Amino acid sequence: MSIGAIIGGVPSLKKLQGASNDDWVDRLNHVWTVFLLALFAIVVSTGQFVGDPIHCWCPAEFTGAYVDYAKSYCWIKNTYYIPMDTPIPVEHSNRESEELTYYQWVPLILLFMAFMFKFPNILWRLFNGGSGINLDKIVDMAEKTQLGSPDDRDKTIDHISKYMDRWLETHREYHWNRLVRAKQFLAKICCFFCNKRAGTYLTAFYLFIKVVYSANVIAQFFILNAFLSQDYNLYGFEVLEMLGSSNSEWKESTRFPRVTLCDFKIRQLQNVQTWTVQCVLPINLFNEKIFIVIWFWLVFVATLTCINLVSWLYRVIFKRNRAGYIKKYLKINNEIQSGFDKKLCQKFADEYLRDDGVFVIRVIAKNSTDLVAMDLVDKLWKLYKNKRMKRDEEEPPAFDASTLPVSDKEREALNPK
Repeated sequence: MSIGAIIGGVPSLKKLQGASNDDWVDRLNHVWTVFLLALFAIVVSTGQFVGDPIHCWCPAEFTGAYVDYAKSYCWIKNTYYIPMDTPIPVEHSNRESEELTYYQWVPLILLFMAFMFKFPNILWRLFNGGSGINLDKIVDMAEKTQLGSPDDRDKTIDHISKYMDRWLETHREYHWNRLVRAKQFLAKICCFFCNKRAGTYLTAFYLFIKVVYSANVIAQFFILNAFLSQDYNLYGFEVLEMLGSSNSEWKESTRFPRVTLCDFKIRQLQNVQTWTVQCVLPINLFNEKIFIVIWFWLVFVATLTCINLVSWLYRVIFKRNRAGYIKKYLKINNEIQSGFDKKLCQKFADEYLRDDGVFVIRVIAKNSTDLVAMDLVDKLWKLYKNKRMKRDEEEPPAFDASTLPVSDKEREALNPK
């Protein structure tokens, strides 16, 4: 088999990333963090299953079979950590309270964390189609316009604009009753209320996904606290304090000790003997550094994810941002030339595009370029104006009482000499 065939069998990052229908902070969660955690899981698994994860110092009378048994038992049953300058407790309950219960399960917890970071993206890709628009296809077509000829680019953007126009016109309320009015009212006051016909399905669902991303990355600290049975959320501060101290030597962490103790019993006929052996965990060399990197990475991702959530909430909650965002592109195209155009732009954003239409344009701009978004807004604006002109032409003229026939007596009454 050639090297090219081997490399070709490895999926590209683009395939791992999936559809580009979100922003870069989302991809920081569900692509780069997942990739990092999966890489760490592979490193730790290699140390466990390829190398020798534990070595135990056994008494001289132990045969080779005894030594192998002690190593296997201590790896499976957990070891406990007592500092060298501290006497070993006599009570076994005191020893059990110091047990290390995590090192066998590190690869699995890392894979579970990776799944938790991917889960919000799975939800988004499964249910965003409920809005009635194929967002993946729209964004993919917009991305490809950057590589095509000017004619192909114009045709593609024209196709996208007409597709969005049909989508926007189709998913509207055409029947009004109390239930519909209540749903419309909820959609206006609650940014998390999904209503396809009110134009808030995509926006509200995306905000919910943003909340899930933020909650997930914060929950990871509590999950690792429970898994490691220690205050993992303070681990990074302890590392920074140690690095800032005058002593340049890297101290052994009590959270990931390398030298531990293990108790086990051996039954020989009617006699049960208890042995305490000292073991070395080379795998904790990797675990210590890996969980330091994970702590700083989680803080970095949590900060960006929470800031990103606040910025999206600001865009959605304050409705003036909707018209302001669209007006920006129309001004570049020199479409806003009078006060009437400004009022029409407000109606264009609030009544025609609504929250979901503006959201789709934002996603297209974030995954392609502002030029593509500008051309798309321009075409949608022209479609909207043409429809408005046709509707105005089809409306009957306003009733004018002065055109009605008037008798001579009525004329004299209206115009006395």
